[in-house]
Amino acid sequence: MKSWDRKISKGRFQVLQEFNKEAVLDRETGLVWERSPSMQAIAWPNARLFCAQKAVGGRGGWRLPAFFELASLVDPSVQTVGALRLPLGHPFLNVQANDYWSSTMFADEPGFVLMVGFHFVSGSDAPIFVTDANIGGSPKFAWAVRGRGGMSSY
Repeated sequence: MKSWDRKISKGRFQVLQEFNKEAVLDRETGLVWERSPSMQAIAWPNARLFCAQKAVGGRGGWRLPAFFELASLVDPSVQTVGALRLPLGHPFLNVQANDYWSSTMFADEPGFVLMVGFHFVSGSDAPIFVTDANIGGSPKFAWAVRGRGGMSSY
């Protein structure tokens, strides 16, 4: 089990040969991410199913990440409008500088989940762009993960 109390800058991500190079191990968190997330926006209920039905690298067990898992991929030092906010040298493909669904629902507001933005918002003082969205609202992108964690409430 990996510890979330350490920071790995060099060699953080490892493309997994065992997954046909279709998945990436985050050595900092111990999570395995699909290397190329969805390229089309998806409605939230479909995003959960989209992730659950994946067979990335010939393996099942994929899910929509919790917001803290997804936010762990954001590099807050990237502060250029329109730039993708991932760590320098990351091995991911086709990541959009846009909003991605998480599985984290608000406990007191049914129908709302947290989203993580992989784009810099000019004028924002938040180091990581996290916002909420109605699950019945406009489609967002989905990025499947495999490993510990899961659906949570905020």
